[in-house]
Amino acid sequence: MMIFVIVIHVIVCAALIALVLIQRGRGGGLVESFQGVESMFGTKTNTFLTRTTTILSVVFFISCLSLAFLSVKQSKSLLSNIKATKVQEQQIPQK
Repeated sequence: MMIFVIVIHVIVCAALIALVLIQRGRGGGLVESFQGVESMFGTKTNTFLTRTTTILSVVFFISCLSLAFLSVKQSKSLLSNIKATKVQEQQIPQK
């Protein structure tokens, strides 16, 4: 489960980076370099890129929270296993 969330997280991160760089900002963005990208979706390119960025940012936020909860959950189980092993080692009588 954790590997799946990490893969989704990395893909969303790469897509967000690409979308933010493509969008036209005050300086023009990378769209100035790639003239075909702006006409890819017609006149609604700016709306499409904004909506896609919003959706990807929500998925990014959810994947961050999921990874945090999964790591906390995994850490607790690892610590409880370590504590259980130490308790078992102490209970074994030595010869």
